[in-house]
Amino acid sequence: MKFEQTKIPQATAKRLPLYYRFLENLHASGKQRVSSSELSEAVKVDSATIRRDFSYFGALGKKGYGYNVNYLLSFFRKTLDQDELTKVLLIGVGNLGTAFLNYNFSKNNNTKIVKAFDVDQSKVGSEIGGVTIYNLDHLEDEIDDDVSAAILTVPAPAAQRIADRLVENRVKGILNFTPARLTVPDDVRVHHIDLSVELQALIYFLKHYPEGSQEK
Repeated sequence: MKFEQTKIPQATAKRLPLYYRFLENLHASGKQRVSSSELSEAVKVDSATIRRDFSYFGALGKKGYGYNVNYLLSFFRKTLDQDELTKVLLIGVGNLGTAFLNYNFSKNNNTKIVKAFDVDQSKVGSEIGGVTIYNLDHLEDEIDDDVSAAILTVPAPAAQRIADRLVENRVKGILNFTPARLTVPDDVRVHHIDLSVELQALIYFLKHYPEGSQEK
């Protein structure tokens, strides 16, 4: 992302793709302007938070008018580097990895899984969703210089070892779908997504907050 990380709170940064996706839908429907309350209803973030998020980028809207959809879409496209293709590697072609390859960010033309890797020789050389699967042993030979991110969907015991190999080959971002907590250098970003933990948290809130609420 092009904005200065030291000035924009991480919580705000994580909401920007959500805003961008909704604005794309508004643009496709021909809508010219949108209010913070309309955005709030659509993305399930309170309007005060939306106004505060947008305020970090200056005057994006006008009081009494709301926000110009085309302008916001253009602004966030540049902010999120959506004018450039981001190439991603997938490590681990099991059930979850296969789902990623079939989906391959089909609603986002600017992010694409370009290569996949696995240790299963029966999968090596085949294609899923138009993406070729390579032998994990050849990872270092197949990482292109313009790839900066990878998705890990491997067994937890293998995650740290593979992460080390990715870091050694200049991969700066890892989306980790394993339960393993990865140790990486300070200049490498890891987002941990443990589906079992997320499900347990959801069940907890269902039991203890039955009136319901949206995560902020």
